[in-house]
Amino acid sequence: MTKDFTVAIVGGGLCGLAAAYPLSKAGVTVKVFEAAPKFEEIGAGVGFGPNAIRALESLGLLPAILARSDQESPEQRLFKFVEGSAPHNLVFDYETTNPTNLGLGIYRPACLDGLISLLDPSITQFNKRCSSLTTTSTGRTRIQFSDGTTHEADIVIGTDGIRSVTRQFVIGEKAKPLVFANTYAYRGLVPLEDLVRAGIKTDLSVRPTCFVGKGKHIICFPIKGGQVINFVAFVAQHDIEKGPEVPLPWVQSVPHEELKRQYKEWGPDGQIIIDHLKNPSRWSIHACIPPLKSYVHDKVVLVGDAAHAMLPHLGAGVGQGFEDVFTLIQLLTHPQTRKSNLDKILACYNQARPPRASDVLTRSTKAAEIYDNYSADGYDIAEMQARLRGQWEPVWNYDVREVTEALFKKLRDDGVFSAAQL
Repeated sequence: MTKDFTVAIVGGGLCGLAAAYPLSKAGVTVKVFEAAPKFEEIGAGVGFGPNAIRALESLGLLPAILARSDQESPEQRLFKFVEGSAPHNLVFDYETTNPTNLGLGIYRPACLDGLISLLDPSITQFNKRCSSLTTTSTGRTRIQFSDGTTHEADIVIGTDGIRSVTRQFVIGEKAKPLVFANTYAYRGLVPLEDLVRAGIKTDLSVRPTCFVGKGKHIICFPIKGGQVINFVAFVAQHDIEKGPEVPLPWVQSVPHEELKRQYKEWGPDGQIIIDHLKNPSRWSIHACIPPLKSYVHDKVVLVGDAAHAMLPHLGAGVGQGFEDVFTLIQLLTHPQTRKSNLDKILACYNQARPPRASDVLTRSTKAAEIYDNYSADGYDIAEMQARLRGQWEPVWNYDVREVTEALFKKLRDDGVFSAAQL
């Protein structure tokens, strides 16, 4: 069944491609506009929680992603928390309330390759950087690109990331939603055998691990069958107010000595990790704080980081993007969705997604403050355990499928959808 409306997706990252495939499959005319000359992902590993797995599976995307991962199927990925200082005692061993809470860790470019494999290449245009959007006299949205070309569509889905142009259209050009979180992240990949050879004692090969300390923590999780460890070393100042965006570039190569100075008081396993992050890239961490209250204006709708750029401390940002995608795609591809009722369809999306994603954003912000407060004058082991216990359950136990069914019911109750036609 061919739909009577068209969709343009601004941004060809994970969320953009995750939306493009099911829309195209459902008979929607869709175009993806990517600013880069080719599809590419910056970063290393990425983790998907059970809520994200449910969305990906229901969208028909999970098999292609699993085929590029080192897991045959989703499995439990429960964090353990360890002292950053010697002797690296176990602080907390996370347990989930639901044994079916299964996740996936994957190399980010491999995940993107899985989504690319599903896509008809003809629907994508590269070197198309969105510079502005306007609403036409006919109610469509015109996208202006930096090369001087334009494109019009009935709906524009903004998946253009943390420095989103589509977000500015939705919230207004004068709004400044991004703040610098007074946090730097140093990223790197290290072969496990190198760490073992250097004498590391903490086992990093199977489970995600968080080394906690005062004002800093290190996230470690295995990828590529446990043969490579993805590290993100965070350094933060939580006692000063979050400020405006810092000047570009937000990602910089920095001297190894800078990172070593930050962790000079940590124990031997911490020193081994830092010693092996030889060429660290330093990321200035930004987020939408406070969260946006609306993701829709006219017929432009925000998804992923464009909607709710959040701190990464629960590993939940991409999962919220996939929840966005699932909700929006289910609404747009419903048999009774048509051009004449799109405003009401998008209003339903806007009712469901901002409260949910804002809650996860707030929880992610709080998690950093917990991880970075383990010290003699901060939280002891008992306090850490109390604060960490159950922190992922509100994120993981949310079932986006049930929420979307409730939205369908609301549309029927409001007379937008007819029960007789189902």
